[in-house]
Amino acid sequence: MTEATVAGVAVDTRHWIGGVRVGSAETFADVSPVDGAVIAQVARGGVVEARAAVAAAREAFPGWAATPPVERARLLHAIADGVDKRLAELAVVETTDNGALLRSHLRGVMPRVAHNLRFFADWLVENLAHDDFDTRGHTNRVSWDPAGPSVLITPWNAPLMLATWKIAPALAAGNTVVLKPAEWTPLTASLFADITAEAGLPPGVFNVVQGFGEEVGAALVDDPDVRRISFTGSVPTARAIGAAAGRHLTPTSFELGGKSPLLVFADADLELAADLAVEQYDNAGQVCLAATRILVEESVAEEFTAKLLDRATRLVQGDPRDEATGVGPNIHADHVARVDGFVRRAVDAGARVLLGGGPNTDLGGLYYRPTLLTDVAQDSEIVQEEVFGPVLTLQTFRDEDHAVALANDTRFGLAATLATGDRERADRVTARLVAGTVWVNCFFVRDLQAPFGGSRQSGVGREGGTWSFDFYCDVKNTVTAPNGWR
Repeated sequence: MTEATVAGVAVDTRHWIGGVRVGSAETFADVSPVDGAVIAQVARGGVVEARAAVAAAREAFPGWAATPPVERARLLHAIADGVDKRLAELAVVETTDNGALLRSHLRGVMPRVAHNLRFFADWLVENLAHDDFDTRGHTNRVSWDPAGPSVLITPWNAPLMLATWKIAPALAAGNTVVLKPAEWTPLTASLFADITAEAGLPPGVFNVVQGFGEEVGAALVDDPDVRRISFTGSVPTARAIGAAAGRHLTPTSFELGGKSPLLVFADADLELAADLAVEQYDNAGQVCLAATRILVEESVAEEFTAKLLDRATRLVQGDPRDEATGVGPNIHADHVARVDGFVRRAVDAGARVLLGGGPNTDLGGLYYRPTLLTDVAQDSEIVQEEVFGPVLTLQTFRDEDHAVALANDTRFGLAATLATGDRERADRVTARLVAGTVWVNCFFVRDLQAPFGGSRQSGVGREGGTWSFDFYCDVKNTVTAPNGWR
């Protein structure tokens, strides 16, 4: 069966292609990390479904690209209205599907889905009017032309919100979309397809195909009719996508992993710094931006560590639907084993456990205790590789130069967080950090006007504001000579 009732909400788990539901010969089980129960059987797509979805997007593209921007914006606002109306349903289904806190979905994540849609709708109308300028009497007119069918491959840690970071600008730009959600969390993408249809989005403009990356995902990115590919996920998968895209010279945008630092200087407000540090356990550490490497100036390391441990030990771990819960489960059992493997190897290599250090056996096999490790070497696996779980490391530094050297000494460059009371130091240090985003005395404040993305192996390209439209469009400059008219 490809219909399910999840937390009282009916979900059709067939693909959404060309404005209709399409089944597959095979299905796969969708398992909830809350309790390990199978909550749905989902249509398992492959080459046939991938080709059909791209064909539907290709057929719908000319009409959607020709739709006036004001009308495209109106439809995006209508979809946002649909999200708002079904916010509670989307929140409870996504919590059941990916294990993130229900209160976060209700108060932050799902409202942000609607905001993403409204923001890019308004940006399209207000900021992408023709931009004229003069060159020696010649008129230059810059325009953003829709690129074509776009494949969007999205992760499981904030499924619908992260999908709409891509869907909203792609649709606003006049592109048609094929969304491939993560196989661990496909349900809210299916509900979103229903919302787009109810809002009146023309058939084929938005499509959803479900399944595994090596099957349907590989077929999507290797389709020559695809004009843009945007992917959020792991570095190895990005390499495979890049190789396929290269065969057709398809432009790509990659938002990849991170190993971000939190630098705590002696002049910082240590209460605030400890609050910032404990935030890194959010979503059970399954956040690419998380500052999992805590770097503390030696003179305040003992005091800061005590404050961090006091906060972390008071975190409540449990059912993410419970209002009191602060840390929920990891996505699936294999991922918990992966996280635990990192910790076990670190301890074997000499790391000292200050907090946690293993699965929460009181809650079953899907919950990993918030963990803090110290006495870790800079070149160790636990410092250099993304764990993607509730695991932080703590190191000390001597001075500013040492702090920057440690912060930059990984292959990643997604984000960094800085705690200091000295504005001049903040300016100096942020200028030297290799990161796409730096937060100073705050964390995870993001305005969609700002560019977002990573350096090094944390990604290629930027999302947000005009940067998104630059990616999803073919930017054209038309130069007209003066007095050239008969």
